[in-house]
Amino acid sequence: MARLIDTTVFIEVERRGHPPSAVQVLAAGEPIAMSSISAAELLFGVERADSLERRRQRVEFIEAVLAEVPVLPFDLHVARVYGQVWGRLRATGTQIARHDLMIAATAMAFGNEVLTYNIRHFERVPGLTVSRPDL
Repeated sequence: MARLIDTTVFIEVERRGHPPSAVQVLAAGEPIAMSSISAAELLFGVERADSLERRRQRVEFIEAVLAEVPVLPFDLHVARVYGQVWGRLRATGTQIARHDLMIAATAMAFGNEVLTYNIRHFERVPGLTVSRPDL
């Protein structure tokens, strides 16, 4: 099963000083992708950099990630899945962060598992396969 890499994994890889290619190793040989939402979150991280040097490092890391990892769109098909899952969660009184729900819907729409360090949120989504990488 292909793996949709959550933002938390990219952040942890960068924090530990690993190259972006380390994400491929974490995926255990499975095809990987990321959602356009994760791409936006990573790009937002550039804007939050606390120094010019940190900003430069983040840009370099993120651009390397974007060159290596396919980005899946949040399109109409994903929006339909998002609406369905959001409705089911709301009906049961379950909530997760909107961006996480958008990432989950992307994974479900494309038939992917989510690889994340944020298991607690993603495991609330019925029908979503979630795993934690070993880094």
